Amino acid sequence: MRDRWPAGLAGDALYEDVVARYAEPHRRYHTLRHVAHVLDTADALSGGTATEAVRWAAWLHDVVYDTRAADNEERSADYARERLPALGVASEVVEDVARLVLATKTHDPAPDSDRDAAVAILLDADLAVLGADPQTYARYAAAVREEYDWVPDDLWKAGRKAVLASFLDKPSIFATPAMRARAEAAARANLAAELASLA
Repeated sequence: MRDRWPAGLAGDALYEDVVARYAEPHRRYHTLRHVAHVLDTADALSGGTATEAVRWAAWLHDVVYDTRAADNEERSADYARERLPALGVASEVVEDVARLVLATKTHDPAPDSDRDAAVAILLDADLAVLGADPQTYARYAAAVREEYDWVPDDLWKAGRKAVLASFLDKPSIFATPAMRARAEAAARANLAAELASLA
C-alpha cells in the first residue's frame, strides 16, 4: 500500500498513523483492504486519473472509525484538515478532501459539476462491495456485524433493515453510469437478500 500513498515518499509519520488506525482491533471490514478496493474502483471509474482529492479521500474517509460514535466522518474530515497541510497539500485540495469525506456520511451525491463528479466517484467506490458477488457481499455483511458486536441482535436487525431499505428506496444506488450498468442489479439483489434474511 505504501506505493499508493498520495504523497509518494513524503509523510512517513502520517502514513504510519493512518495504517495503524486501519489496523485497529475492532475493525473487520473498514481496514486497509477496503481502502485498496476504494482506490482500485476510483481509478477504474476515472480511467486511471482519479484526482488528488479523491485519492486522499479514499485513504482518509474511514481514518476515524468508532462504531459507538455518530461523528466519524466529521472527525475524519477534521483529521484531513489538520494533517494534510503539513505535507504541502494545497488548501483547496484539503477542503475538497474534507468535503468528499463528509459526503460518505449520507452517500447522497449531487453530480452537477466536475467537483461533484468526484463525489460520485468516491461514493460509488466506497459502496462498490454492495454490487459484489453474493459470497463477497456475505463476507462484507458479516464483517460489519462483527464491528458492531456490542449491539444486541434485535437492535442490530432493526437498524440494519432501515439502512438496507434506505438504499433500496433510492432511484439508483450508484451515482456513476459505469457503476449503475455494472453493479446496480447485483447490489439490489444482495441488499434484498440480506433484508429478507433479517426478517
